[in-house]
Amino acid sequence: MRGARLVNNTLQWNVSERASAFHADALVCDLTLPWLPGLENKETTLPRYPASGVDFVSLSIGHDEYGLATTIHHMADVKGRLGAEPDKYVLVESADDILQAKAAGKLAVGLHFQGSEMLEGDASLVQLFYQLGIRHMLLAYNQKNRAADGCHERTDCGLSRYGVRLIEEMNRVGMILDLTHVGYRSSMEAMEVSADPVIFSHSNAYAVKEHPRNLRDEQIKACARKGGLIGINGVGHFLGDNKASTENFIRHIDYMAQLVGPQHVGIGTDYVYFLEQMHRKFLANPERYPEGYPRTIGEREYFPPERLPQVTEALLKRNYPEDEIRGVLGENFLRVARRVWK
Repeated sequence: MRGARLVNNTLQWNVSERASAFHADALVCDLTLPWLPGLENKETTLPRYPASGVDFVSLSIGHDEYGLATTIHHMADVKGRLGAEPDKYVLVESADDILQAKAAGKLAVGLHFQGSEMLEGDASLVQLFYQLGIRHMLLAYNQKNRAADGCHERTDCGLSRYGVRLIEEMNRVGMILDLTHVGYRSSMEAMEVSADPVIFSHSNAYAVKEHPRNLRDEQIKACARKGGLIGINGVGHFLGDNKASTENFIRHIDYMAQLVGPQHVGIGTDYVYFLEQMHRKFLANPERYPEGYPRTIGEREYFPPERLPQVTEALLKRNYPEDEIRGVLGENFLRVARRVWK
């Protein structure tokens, strides 16, 4: 295990004893791990999360590029595979499921969509997907869809009437509104429409790294006003200088914590595997990934789950109060889940 060693049958990370013990005791939630059809090496990736002290991880099992039929079939496959290993995984329906899974030494697994096109324009499907386990959903992924503009669209036109109705239905049902990958105006309008807290499950600060996928201060502040949170993304070209280092990861935590308070910061590492496969995908889809994305494989770096204990140690060394660190690691997300999920 990279960055870890086994001592007396206990996993030890390359951090201090204090940080290791704190990390193991804290609730650690990662809001984004892509888990889409055709992605390579998924089977060997999920066990890395509990081995790295992660108690909850949310899998992206739907995407704007897939329709309803593909999404349903993939969802059935994912739920079937996870359900076949009840000794390892708990499929999450409630916030209490996360805590109970941790107490039982199991990994709590959530499900979400990156985009809303799998609804095919039918907002009534939100309730069905919620009943099937989807607990948060993006409005759009980088490009314009029926609900909103994406952050890489040439326009910045805001929500459609359908997008407004979709948010209202998500609020009614209890599904968390996720505004990662959504265009600036669409995200700001969505936060005005939503009656519930919202999240940016895997986004960083534009002020720290200027990238069109990252959030402006106004978006961060509006999210905080709604009582929501931003999960820090671990992709190198969103962190800074294409380096997925602990130092770069902490810079975004520090910036957002100072801007709106650490109670609005969480973790959403995003890609941690299939680097070569995703590089090919980015190059093949220049409209979806038009600027700010590395054009050579050597420029790509992902922040692995094995490095999360280093985040805990870095926050302790910066003298963050322990309750604030616990919030960033997972309790801030638990607060939002308790507020929104029904």
